[in-house]
Amino acid sequence: MKLTRNKPPSKIPNEALLKDVEQHPDDYLYERAQRFGCSKSGIEAALKRLGVSQKKDLGASKSLPHKES
Repeated sequence: MKLTRNKPPSKIPNEALLKDVEQHPDDYLYERAQRFGCSKSGIEAALKRLGVSQKKDLGASKSLPHKES
């Protein structure tokens, strides 16, 4: 059984996706999917392929009060 394919990704270019992650680090998968014209699962697979795991920056969240030390 073959688990990988010997073909480059066709719908979502790697460089464009990495640039999008840099410009919009806190966007949801569906927001990226709208920009690229594909599905959420397609974006998820592409991010996994590139080794990008998105963790929300809690410091940027508006719902949490700012903690001062």
